[in-house]
Amino acid sequence: MAHPLKEYSKIREAVTEAEWATRVDLAAAYRLVHYYGWTDMIFTHLSARVPGPEDHFLINPFGLLFDEICASNLVKIDVEGNIILENGYDVNPAGFCIHSAIHMAREDALSVMHLHTPDGVAVSSMKCGLLPLTQTAMTICNEVAYHEYEGIALNLDERARLVQDIGNKKLMILRNHGTLATGSSIAECFMLLYNIERSCSMQVRAMIGGELHLPSKQSMNTAAKQGADLLNRGKLGSLAWPALLRMLDRMGASYKD
Repeated sequence: MAHPLKEYSKIREAVTEAEWATRVDLAAAYRLVHYYGWTDMIFTHLSARVPGPEDHFLINPFGLLFDEICASNLVKIDVEGNIILENGYDVNPAGFCIHSAIHMAREDALSVMHLHTPDGVAVSSMKCGLLPLTQTAMTICNEVAYHEYEGIALNLDERARLVQDIGNKKLMILRNHGTLATGSSIAECFMLLYNIERSCSMQVRAMIGGELHLPSKQSMNTAAKQGADLLNRGKLGSLAWPALLRMLDRMGASYKD
């Protein structure tokens, strides 16, 4: 395994300021996933497109826990899976399959995040899928697509079906598998991920309690429009993301290394 301080110096000098800023934000997202308890050891993945004309994106080094990930050890690859800037790490093949599919097809998807949380997987395994039970769920339900389970995502042929199923939506539930979010920025993607994960957790808890109460169709439509308005105005995450970064900095800023 490469020495982190040595890699920091080498990688920092080899990339543009724009790429480094993307690395820092993506590393922050990994630390936040760890903070919220959403990890599945080393087996899920978040990615971000590298600014510039090349089709390159950053993804986690396979084998590191999310609280070990920092700006310099993120791996830069192209849509064919080639490592562009060596830093001593490989990538998760399933992560490459899923993330390359979205990045190749969706120019607007600057970031893609995929999790296997207990509540996310539970809802992905429910025939009803995500229900408009709560305010949080109602604001995103119209943005949720579904993809049927095909096995561990190692078959590159599945990429076409992932792209077809997500269409132009921001969120997708991978049946019997987990959740996926896309965003026009890392901040937006993380906030969408937060909202779908929170919606899944609320649904699982509500279903334990007995008969469910659904709001009126008018209320659902109002909340959905309000959620869409936040997305369309680029406001989702603009306030919360800086606050989350300040929290990480108070805990220690090693994600920036």
